[in-house]
Amino acid sequence: MKDNAPQLANVGKFQRKLVTADGQTRAKVSLTNPQTLWFNTGTLCNIECVNCYIASSPTNDALVYITADEVRDYLDQIKARNWPVREVGFTGGEPFMNPEMIDMTRAALERGYEVLILTNAMAPMMRFKIRDGLLALQKTFNDKLTLRVSVDHYRAELHDLERGKGSFEKTLTGMKWLHDHGFNMSVAGRTVWDESDTESRAGYAAFFSEHGFGIDPYDPTQTVLFPEMDETVEVPEITTACWDILNKSPDALMCASARMVVKRKGADHPAVLACTLLPYEPEFEMGHSLAESEADVHLNHPHCAKFCVLGGASCSG
Repeated sequence: MKDNAPQLANVGKFQRKLVTADGQTRAKVSLTNPQTLWFNTGTLCNIECVNCYIASSPTNDALVYITADEVRDYLDQIKARNWPVREVGFTGGEPFMNPEMIDMTRAALERGYEVLILTNAMAPMMRFKIRDGLLALQKTFNDKLTLRVSVDHYRAELHDLERGKGSFEKTLTGMKWLHDHGFNMSVAGRTVWDESDTESRAGYAAFFSEHGFGIDPYDPTQTVLFPEMDETVEVPEITTACWDILNKSPDALMCASARMVVKRKGADHPAVLACTLLPYEPEFEMGHSLAESEADVHLNHPHCAKFCVLGGASCSG
């Protein structure tokens, strides 16, 4: 969070919405092609990971459980706004801790959307009721449903450094269950061990081969490798001139094609955010409706520069 993070870098930057520290016009992004609508199912999680970007844990309920009826309302809004959405994503926290997760998934699948669920594939997903619900969805909508499993590293000891001792084996058990029942599965890893992209993907390739998982380690939509989110790293502010300098289009950024719905603790209604990476930044909350969220997004945060403009980050499938 901008106000609370230790400021060892970027001093004086990212303070004004419209202009950079040196007075240049800050770059902005328009919602030109809304392809993905994300729902944060709540920040409660069965584990507490090192450097979780959203600070999920067994006690953090800053974002409370969203309900199936609230999800349906936003699905209605997609249709009313005529957004060309193809994918609905669910993230957390751990989505399968939300008691209405299966109902929310079914609501999106019944509307014809592809659904992507981000999960650690541990105990919450492996409860009998959840497994039965997933199997029913898989039977009807198999080609439309994908579960992206968090495997921070392909070696158990490094994965467990991030997620706690024994986490790797529990996640592996969940992945084997998904594979054995024919679910579409992808993986999200992290690049925090000074390995090159080539080295990381070769490691995941061996891991997938060992267990017979049909996941392509070289396809960035099937094996997504996320860098560490460190706000203390020095990054440049993005001005309107940067698009030509970097030969990049604002349409390529995540906020040109996605929004995320969250429900804050104590709030009467969910809110729509510009970005999945900035759940606690008031500046990036765009109102309660999809119509309000169609406003431009000004790139006034280090993550905008480091991950999206310079790093090409994307949470979509």
